[in-house]
Amino acid sequence: MTTLEQVEKLCTMANISYEEAKAALDAANGDLLDAIIYLEKQGKVSAPTGGGYYSSEKTIDPNAETYQDNCWGKQHYHQHHHCHNGKTIFSVIKKIGEFCLKIIRKGNSNSFEVLKGEEVKGSFPVTVLGLLLIFAFWVTIPLLVIGLFFGLHYRFNGPDLGNNTVNRAMDSAADAAENLKKSINI
Repeated sequence: MTTLEQVEKLCTMANISYEEAKAALDAANGDLLDAIIYLEKQGKVSAPTGGGYYSSEKTIDPNAETYQDNCWGKQHYHQHHHCHNGKTIFSVIKKIGEFCLKIIRKGNSNSFEVLKGEEVKGSFPVTVLGLLLIFAFWVTIPLLVIGLFFGLHYRFNGPDLGNNTVNRAMDSAADAAENLKKSINI
């Protein structure tokens, strides 16, 4: 027994008239897939390109922002995937991961140097400094400030952070600590 819902679905999927859809479903004993194959054999619909398949499930077309019935040759997405402007949650997570990797690479290619006078006493990647500031800021910040009062200077070195503006700010902080130290010793 062919239902009106099946006829409408076949009309939408195959872009054919109600009469053609009804006849195809009757010939296939109400089986939607057999009806599509029947229509292919008659030449009323074309076979999917690229080894595609047919499905009556709701899917997400990656080129549209709405749910659609699956059509010939389109990539199948399960209905339970959440979509926002054609992006799945997995593509958003992938972009966040790529951004984090880019930041880590830049942090590893630049260094934070500790100087006493003009001599470099220590150097480590900016990534390490960032992790220390995130997870142990209550220890890291006081140590950096105390180091200023013991005559240490800090600077960034590398292709992305070695510019004069950042290092001038670091030098002015060291100079301010030195001036405060001198004013206390008077």
